[in-house]
Amino acid sequence: MTANLNLSKEYNFPPGGSARKKEKTWVKPTLIGIAIVYLGLILFVPALNVFYQAFKKGVDPFLSNLTSPDFLSAAQLTLLITLIVVPVNTVFGLCAAWVIGRNKFPGRTLLISILDVPFAVSPVVAGLMIVLLYGRLGWFGPLLESAGIKVIFAFPGMVLATAFVTLPFVAREVIPVLEEVGTDQEEAAKTLGANDWQIFWNVTLPNIRWGLLYGVILTNARAMGEFGAVSVVSGNIAKKTQTLPLFVEDAYKQYATQSAFSAAVVLGLLAVVTLVLQEVLEKKTSIKEVE
Repeated sequence: MTANLNLSKEYNFPPGGSARKKEKTWVKPTLIGIAIVYLGLILFVPALNVFYQAFKKGVDPFLSNLTSPDFLSAAQLTLLITLIVVPVNTVFGLCAAWVIGRNKFPGRTLLISILDVPFAVSPVVAGLMIVLLYGRLGWFGPLLESAGIKVIFAFPGMVLATAFVTLPFVAREVIPVLEEVGTDQEEAAKTLGANDWQIFWNVTLPNIRWGLLYGVILTNARAMGEFGAVSVVSGNIAKKTQTLPLFVEDAYKQYATQSAFSAAVVLGLLAVVTLVLQEVLEKKTSIKEVE
């Protein structure tokens, strides 16, 4: 010990850990500052600008923009698509999660990879795929046309596009929860004479409820904010096939900037609500894990 101290004095070594402490004193604030500046330029400043542009002429013009026929039609269409897509993908996600989370079978990894395709494929490409399948010159186009069913540039195509891009969220949130919970409680309930529906409703669903709700919230947020795939298959026809994100783009191109920013504020507030609900569910999930 004495020899080490003498060496340190002889060669002017800094006291133990002092250099590291000095390094840490500037590294942490620097990284935090970089993160704050980056978030400010990419997220906070644009968001504040949207709110400023929407309200710079006052609250009354903002409210009048939200009561215009074009905005109301876009909002109603967005809500209708969401009301269809979210329940459908919730049921699909539960079924897919159950199959993947409760069974080991050949091709399981491939099935999970296929489930993640909407994450990997650009929404615009997804919209183009739907056009190539259901368009007038697509694989199923002539059959649908002979039956009098219009998919592309119509409501069914928009539902299909939204369903595709929101497909994985529920399943990807529920699968890890199912694997973490295991099957002990379900097997115990079966031993006590419960049928499959009773096991699912009274045992499985309570265990996965927070993961399920988290997936539903993400699905809802993506369905309301989807632009790329819907823009390809909808045609963006005002009062017919125009959702809120498409309305924002169209209004801005038509130099109705106040109306565009007002609609953008609505979408931004929906995103804030989503973030708040996510935070609440994450806390609920962490509390459940601790218990």
